[in-house]
Amino acid sequence: MRNDLVRPLSEFGKDDVGEVGGKNASLGEMLSSLKQRGVRVPEGVAVTVTAFDHYLDHNDLREPIDTEMERLRSDGADLREVGANIRRMIGRGEFPDDLRTAMLDGYADLCELYGQPEVDVAIRSSATAEDLPDASFAGQQETLLNVTGEQDVLHAVRRCYTSLFTDRAIHYRAEKGYDTETVGLSVTIQKMVRSGSACAGVMFTLDPDSGFPDVVVVNGSWGLGEHLVGGSVEPDEWVVHKPGIADADLHPIIDHVRGAKQSKMVYATGEIAPVKIVDTRRRERETFVLDDDEVMQLARWAVAIEDHYGHPMDIEWAKDGDTGELFVVQARPETVQSQEGGQTIRSYALHTSDRPIVEGIAIGASVAAGPVKILTSLADADRFVDGDVLVTEMTDPDWVPLMSRASAVVTDRGGRTAHAAIISRELGVTAVVGSGEATRLLTDGQQVTVSCVDGDSGKVFDGVLDWETEEIDLTDVPETTTQIMMNLASPGAALNWWRMPADGIGLARMEFIINDHIKVHPLALLRFDDVTDPEVRHIIEGLAIGYDDLADYFVDRVTHGVARIAASQYPKPVIVRLSDFKSNEYADLVGGRQFEPEEENPMLGWRGARRYYSPAYRAAFDLECRALARVRGDLGLDNVIIMVPFCRTPGEADKVLEILAANGLARGENGLQVYVMCEIPANVLLADEFAERFDGFSIGSNDLTQLTLGVDRDSGELQDLFDERDPAVKRAITMVVEAAKRTGTKVGICGQGPSDHPDFAEFLVGLGIDSMSLNPDVVISTRHRVAELEAAGVRPD
Repeated sequence: MRNDLVRPLSEFGKDDVGEVGGKNASLGEMLSSLKQRGVRVPEGVAVTVTAFDHYLDHNDLREPIDTEMERLRSDGADLREVGANIRRMIGRGEFPDDLRTAMLDGYADLCELYGQPEVDVAIRSSATAEDLPDASFAGQQETLLNVTGEQDVLHAVRRCYTSLFTDRAIHYRAEKGYDTETVGLSVTIQKMVRSGSACAGVMFTLDPDSGFPDVVVVNGSWGLGEHLVGGSVEPDEWVVHKPGIADADLHPIIDHVRGAKQSKMVYATGEIAPVKIVDTRRRERETFVLDDDEVMQLARWAVAIEDHYGHPMDIEWAKDGDTGELFVVQARPETVQSQEGGQTIRSYALHTSDRPIVEGIAIGASVAAGPVKILTSLADADRFVDGDVLVTEMTDPDWVPLMSRASAVVTDRGGRTAHAAIISRELGVTAVVGSGEATRLLTDGQQVTVSCVDGDSGKVFDGVLDWETEEIDLTDVPETTTQIMMNLASPGAALNWWRMPADGIGLARMEFIINDHIKVHPLALLRFDDVTDPEVRHIIEGLAIGYDDLADYFVDRVTHGVARIAASQYPKPVIVRLSDFKSNEYADLVGGRQFEPEEENPMLGWRGARRYYSPAYRAAFDLECRALARVRGDLGLDNVIIMVPFCRTPGEADKVLEILAANGLARGENGLQVYVMCEIPANVLLADEFAERFDGFSIGSNDLTQLTLGVDRDSGELQDLFDERDPAVKRAITMVVEAAKRTGTKVGICGQGPSDHPDFAEFLVGLGIDSMSLNPDVVISTRHRVAELEAAGVRPD
């Protein structure tokens, strides 16, 4: 074959973008440099940019194309008309004899390599302005799958050539500032991975929404990967913690979510690129497409690829249904989070008790509002006005011009790696994908607020609601002797705060994880056969699809909820408080009313430590312990510290510690620390005895104030009396801090008091308290205040 027209992919590397485009350069780099690290990439050949230029010159197309593009730039000609004219000219061209021969020789070499008379191949476009660190150009050029035979290969290459001038590609290049005349096109002829009978997907070497760098996020669905990338399906997702990947004894999958996977793209017959969309079977929808070992293999490859390139990557993978082998089929730079400067965090707060109309997967962490415009196709694009909320079933690259004008995007279908998600991140547009029914539940012209501030859950509310936006400056943050930690409630939002200069998590509440991620009373899972309410049984069965043992559902969801929070700060300490629902709060969980007593005063009732060793609840507490043991052991997140709430007596402490040890959580083993909440006057009065049993105190100022002053913290009539700065409360705090210093026990406080009241912060710093744990939005301001107090040499009153 003519050497400058068609060459094996393995002869190219990452510096050859000008010769074979971004995609082919990356494939060649992996074939030549990453095989020794176990990364499998299908073999192929590259039809070079020189070949494309040769095709244009042979058919005298340069001047006509330039003329059409000039009409677009200078005369205001219609984009659709110009694009159609150029594509028609290219599509009617003929291949020069030498190029035709070189391509067919390259295809024949692939057939010989794989020992087949006609090998099926993927034909992919690879532009010189594509897969670059500052622009993804996602889906702008053509990809054709399952192409077999010489004539179909030639036809597919010509299709790729014409796709350089689709309307979307012309528009996207103009938006990114690339001159069409300087952009060349190469084409890949690559052995097809038979994922149509298996699965495929995408993975990122950081969290694509928060930019958190210490995870690999893997998405996968049944069939060919283009179906997932196109946003047509809600995929399975796994989040793998990078620091544990190298340890063969760990499986650091800190989260997994089973997607709906309603349909898949499979092979068909009878035409060029023969594929079709079919519905998945129920068993496929309820089963993950990969097992944990396969996820770990992909994650290790992702880390190897990122290490090799030196920056975050967006990688496509596929599993061959014939051999069961996994392959990497594309790798490109991640183009959104990796470009963030990281000097500020923009924080959004939406204060509403309204129920959302629609929920889906949140893309980013922002809020936007505007009138709904439901579009079933781009034929209706003329109805769209700048600032509308675009609501549609799904998007593809043709929708990019419209998406750039939207205040927000909401789709029925797709996951976090769908086209709508990728482009919305790149454009900085608030988006909710995979909502399932937005096009049915929303109406044209309806004013809505689209919110992505609740972690993974994106929500659409009726009306234009009020929200707050704050730019948190991360520059010049002072160091303090007093540790400034964060309180975090939502595992889904944990990764959003990784840039915050905090000293760890001082309070992660187990009950929030149970309420948000499990929703079911643990005894209703353990004793499902005893549940009498048919509606409750139906809800539980729906939530726990795919779990043969309902107890495993609880353990699995708790494990991954805690793990996301712990991973977000690793290796800094993360203090997880064991569940502290009151009986009335437990009753509000699905199935809870059947298993909870009615108490006159739940605040002082069956809560905290007393529950854990009670025969009526002990089995449920064991599930909580099993989850924490998995987090610290199997996942390797040994930065988790356990905290026991509402522990009334040292005798209760002994019973709880005994149960923890029986569940593989013995204090002191494998570095495990166990803290106790200091929120009962008995904790203060017997601080020395509690210090013998625990490694640290965390002062719960709300309950300590309530029980010291005898003031119901929830009573509006008594609010003027509820004050943690009361002399009695401050004396109690002083006593426990002094006891902690005397016994060498750590002591901190979790609550808003230090940030709400400067004089209270001054009091705590003067005592020499070890840490303060606050909501994320006040960490920076409190750190500045504490630094000033420490510099001034503050002493207690």
